[in-house]
Amino acid sequence: MQEQHKKDDGLQHDELKIIIRSNDNPYPSADIQIKQLQPRKLTSYFIVLIESGSITYNIDLQDFHLTDGHLLFAMPNQILIPPEKKDDLKYFKLLFDENTLALLPQQFSFLVNPLNNQAIVLDSAAKERVIKVLGILNQIIHADNYDIDTEVILAYLNTLLSELNSAYFRNKEPLNILNVNLSKFIEFKLVVETHLTEQPSINEIAEKLALSTNSLYRIVKEYSGSSPKDYFINRLMAEAQRKLRYSNTSIKELAYELGFNDPDYFSRLFKKSTGKSASDFLPRQDLSGK
Repeated sequence: MQEQHKKDDGLQHDELKIIIRSNDNPYPSADIQIKQLQPRKLTSYFIVLIESGSITYNIDLQDFHLTDGHLLFAMPNQILIPPEKKDDLKYFKLLFDENTLALLPQQFSFLVNPLNNQAIVLDSAAKERVIKVLGILNQIIHADNYDIDTEVILAYLNTLLSELNSAYFRNKEPLNILNVNLSKFIEFKLVVETHLTEQPSINEIAEKLALSTNSLYRIVKEYSGSSPKDYFINRLMAEAQRKLRYSNTSIKELAYELGFNDPDYFSRLFKKSTGKSASDFLPRQDLSGK
């Protein structure tokens, strides 16, 4: 998110990197609205709640159809393709960065998406509570009196994320979000993200997590439905698809960038994993928004 200093833009609080938009506070100019429709790699957490109406978002090449009470969240480094807004749509959009998240008094497991489901369907009571909190945040951040203590904003953000964390795990039986296995799976996902292009072996990852390879296999299989090796390859191939489609990197350059010594092997693995050749993702779109 770029730094914003104009109060009438209302895009973020001066001390917190937090942005909120709704029907009451849409993007202020046609140029900004057009730019917001460009495919882009997220640098912050993104949440959109549909209060009424329906719309389809695309995240990492996957469509998410949202309607009343549906909430979609995305994480930094994912590719977001926003849709054109419909006139009958009532919504809230919220973005906040890692530094803002770090100021909250607790962690929220759903933000690393351990169950691989980025859409949350809120029941009527939860939807009403979430809308109220988002409405208060919207009012505070866009208020004429902008001298609001950051602790107030953080308190409401913490309440919102607590509500969403509960809704994310509510229908999963049985699951304690604080259990050791889930914590290890979250650690596994973080290791994958941090060391993706280094391509560590599964044995090396297990050692980093102080697990046996059998325990790692069992945990990753439980929460993702795939083996650690398949999870890692799928994540690597998803990154390859992003870069092929949204950057000017050649297939050979991309292979080396992702840690492959043999571009031909990369191409074969890509075809085996995705069912398509890497060249099928060319030509690519421009993410610059210019």
